[in-house]
Amino acid sequence: MEGIMMRGPEVTAMAVRNPAGEIVLEKMPTQAKKCAKIWTLPVIRGVYNYIDSMVLGTKCLMRSAEISGLEEAEEELRREKEAKKAAKAAKAAKKAQKSGASLNEAEKQPSEESLSEATENQAEENADEAKPQVKEADKKKDNSSLMTTLVMVIGVVFGILMSVGLFLILPSFIYGGISYLIPAIKHNDPAVNSLIQSVIEGALKLIIIVGYMALMILMKDIRRTFQFHGAEHKTIFCYEAGLELTVENVREQRRFHPRCGTSFLILMILVSIFISFFINPLYQIIFGAQPTILIRVLIKLLILPFIVGIGYELIKLAGRHDNVVTRIISAPGVWLQHITVLEPDDSMIECAIAAMKEVIPENGNDTF
Repeated sequence: MEGIMMRGPEVTAMAVRNPAGEIVLEKMPTQAKKCAKIWTLPVIRGVYNYIDSMVLGTKCLMRSAEISGLEEAEEELRREKEAKKAAKAAKAAKKAQKSGASLNEAEKQPSEESLSEATENQAEENADEAKPQVKEADKKKDNSSLMTTLVMVIGVVFGILMSVGLFLILPSFIYGGISYLIPAIKHNDPAVNSLIQSVIEGALKLIIIVGYMALMILMKDIRRTFQFHGAEHKTIFCYEAGLELTVENVREQRRFHPRCGTSFLILMILVSIFISFFINPLYQIIFGAQPTILIRVLIKLLILPFIVGIGYELIKLAGRHDNVVTRIISAPGVWLQHITVLEPDDSMIECAIAAMKEVIPENGNDTF
């Protein structure tokens, strides 16, 4: 939120704009550097880094929400709502009091002494109520922070479940509906039938992800996030070109990078199309029958870590080499980056530069 997180071999840094417009910089050790050797093996390291990135990203997201003033904005909105309710209640009470006073005016006339006593009592009550206000404010602040954290965690869990539903379950069931309505798309040969099903499901996944990203860009906050994404890419390009990290130099760089997470998503979909092709034939060989839609979905869930690992290796390959093969691998992701990576403004570039400078190794080793 309103900032950039850069991850280096030793240090991970986050630069976020606070409500005053100042860049708040925070650093932490890169935990992946300390992992066991088994997690650095090809394919396996992709799964480890994916999970580690999800955990780190969630922590940075929650922390950036605090720094950028999101929690304060939510608390202010809550206070405004409470103030409106209180004003409405006070207005109703005043109206009722006037109505009651007019009915009882002939019967009751408060004396100056009783009014003075009531005023003193009210002052004492106000003094007593004022004492716990500070503690109550602190308690509300803690509760608000806890609630924000809880909402973030629930949001991440819901996001994962929604991703599984959108990209694994939904395409399979849509294919099931299509094959029921159009039986001609089915083939007697399990291999051919599996190929057709994998291609259709893969096409549906691509349509879903492109449509999902296109809808997200309509949201103002997400659009700003995609602009910060552009600042991140441009700053990395500037560093890789060996140029000084200045706003002017960064501004001139490209914004589409082959190692982008968007490219990783597309690669995972393409890899899943290829691997899914083998599900039906192998299931036929082992069990002597074709898998149901539910079984096929369960198998996809089981092989998901393998797909993640292969996608990670492909994106690392595309990032380290520039040839015809790697450009073909990167092309689909670069196309989708036209939606997820937008042109940043200078204030966003400044955040990216601040975070980038903190993660560059002191020894100058840029192999990370």
